[in-house]
Amino acid sequence: MPNASDVDRAGRPDPGRDPRNDPPRPDAARAETGADQRLPIYQRLKDALAERIQDGHWRPGEAIPAESELASDFGVALGTMRKAIEGLVAQGLLERHQGRGTFVRRVDFGNSLFRFFRLTGKGGGPLAPTQRLLSRRTAPAGREAGVALGVGTEADVLWLRRLRLVDDEPLVVDEIALPLPRFAAVAALPAAAFAELLYPLYERIAGVTIARAVDRIGFGRASAAVAKTLGVPAGDPVVVIDRIAYGLDGEPLEWRRSRGPADRFSYETEIR
Repeated sequence: MPNASDVDRAGRPDPGRDPRNDPPRPDAARAETGADQRLPIYQRLKDALAERIQDGHWRPGEAIPAESELASDFGVALGTMRKAIEGLVAQGLLERHQGRGTFVRRVDFGNSLFRFFRLTGKGGGPLAPTQRLLSRRTAPAGREAGVALGVGTEADVLWLRRLRLVDDEPLVVDEIALPLPRFAAVAALPAAAFAELLYPLYERIAGVTIARAVDRIGFGRASAAVAKTLGVPAGDPVVVIDRIAYGLDGEPLEWRRSRGPADRFSYETEIR
């Protein structure tokens, strides 16, 4: 729709106006010129919307504006905006809810690690795990965490050591590395705060959203320190799960190594 300055007193569009000389809308300019111009417009729109999500403009669990509103904001056709949004749905950044709209996807990791462990008590019923912080310190990342986080081996990171228990029985000990200063606010928390799940804690305290994680499973022997923490003999078999967790922008944000008694480990998959 023409602006008031674009029409004459009779309400007709100004015939001397050249719309190519109009200043671009901020969002349209970002979609049109803020990316590689060789990319299709819908791809540039998709990148611009993803940047908004990564910047925290729309938080996980929050509805984004209607497609028609976004198309108007960006100055593009509705079909083009719809294609960009469908791309983000396929990518896993957005999700549609019938009758409610399109939302920034909130990944529910919950106690995802425990899909690998049998969580049953002495009576065979299901049990909920609890968490306890054992220690935290600032120290060099070392080779594995440094490479995984892309910070280098000598860069200081926040190290957390955490024990997870079921029915007060030690089950998994975690060693976690978090890049600094990104997680400086987490370093200042009281120990009691770490009793909750970590990913919601990261989001609430540090403004960091974990979008996905990659787990790699192996086996090893319990070192003296791990054996003491888990209450098993040194040298006992343990399952080792290495995880790299990534943010919305694909940046690695957490490296962790989890160890638990191998006899409590189980793996189930369905092949079709």
